[in-house]
Amino acid sequence: MGNTYFNMKTKQIQQLIEPPPSHMVGDGFKVHNFFPQAVGNQTRMSPFFLLDYGAKYNFSPTNTPRGVGVHPHRGFETVTISYKGGVAHHDSYGNKGIISEGDVQWMTAASGILHKEYHESEYSKKGGPFQMVQIWVNLPAKHKMTSPKYQALQNKDLANYFLPDNKSRVEVIAGNFKGTKGPAFTFSPIEMYNLHLNKESTISFDLPEHYNTSILVIEGSVIVNDIQTVLTDHLILFKNEGEQISIKALTNCIILVLSGEPINEPIAASGPFLMNTKQELVQAYEDFNAGKFGYLEA
Repeated sequence: MGNTYFNMKTKQIQQLIEPPPSHMVGDGFKVHNFFPQAVGNQTRMSPFFLLDYGAKYNFSPTNTPRGVGVHPHRGFETVTISYKGGVAHHDSYGNKGIISEGDVQWMTAASGILHKEYHESEYSKKGGPFQMVQIWVNLPAKHKMTSPKYQALQNKDLANYFLPDNKSRVEVIAGNFKGTKGPAFTFSPIEMYNLHLNKESTISFDLPEHYNTSILVIEGSVIVNDIQTVLTDHLILFKNEGEQISIKALTNCIILVLSGEPINEPIAASGPFLMNTKQELVQAYEDFNAGKFGYLEA
């Protein structure tokens, strides 16, 4: 993806979305739910089901790390991107690690997993700005009961495409930006980038017309397609019309790009489970209560 062709039609903007009211997830994650809540539709951004954005927030120092205790997931993947602060992770398959600034954690819950997430201990003791994104990526029905998987993508492992000014760059997490491939393995076609643009930099790229696409301004402000100013913490939802997106940085900025091929299958969602039928949800709760997701100390 990301190649620019002659006569490429501009990908039309559907909606500029302000950050919705925040809520706490556990005691460590103050988030704005852009979708499905603000978008108002569970499938509009498929294969992405959920986008919780933890806008920059200053936490006070503490010796007891804040976070979310042990909880289950089945039927999808969680992608956590750290922009400020650090997140520690443990799961029932023995995976553990720290998601430091610039790192990405891609956890495939699939057939079922228990995990817990909380502020990394050194960050907790110091406090300060905390900023992160968590995305739920739906899995196609044929992959929902595959074995859980964990991809710890450190910032140094992410692929970078440098713009001609050699200062601005595209950090490719998943997909392929103009020949630069991201390291994340995905079960369906997904493009996920962080654009790091210097003030006055411009960039154009294309994404398939039928892909569901949005961009979130993490830092700074930009003009999209020469017509729409987008400020920090705001999201643009694009129509499924046209392919090319152009962005001009009004300040130094970071923009998260999410784009993917829709999974055109029924959705049955309840709490931490994302399945295709109500019966599969019932089974997920039964399996969880029967201890089939493993064990993880609280």
